[in-house]
Amino acid sequence: MTHFLVTDDKPDGYRLEDILMLIRKDILTRALKITDDQRAEARHVMSNNMQILALISEAITLAEDSTRVLDKAFGSSAKGGPPRIGKP
Repeated sequence: MTHFLVTDDKPDGYRLEDILMLIRKDILTRALKITDDQRAEARHVMSNNMQILALISEAITLAEDSTRVLDKAFGSSAKGGPPRIGKP
């Protein structure tokens, strides 16, 4: 059972892209706090954060694409209902 995503048991869950956008925002907020820290550790963490942000942005694009494909093929699931693909 998923804890965050929309399912039959959790119709008020989130879309994957929405969760990823929130995570990206949190990482950006934390990264801003260390932008002026020139210590090696801070620079290392910032570099890692930038790579993570790029990967999350790519994942958001993929998740949005999947939503578009499902919406086009089966209509919007914004109101809940049975799964559009896969097993219930």
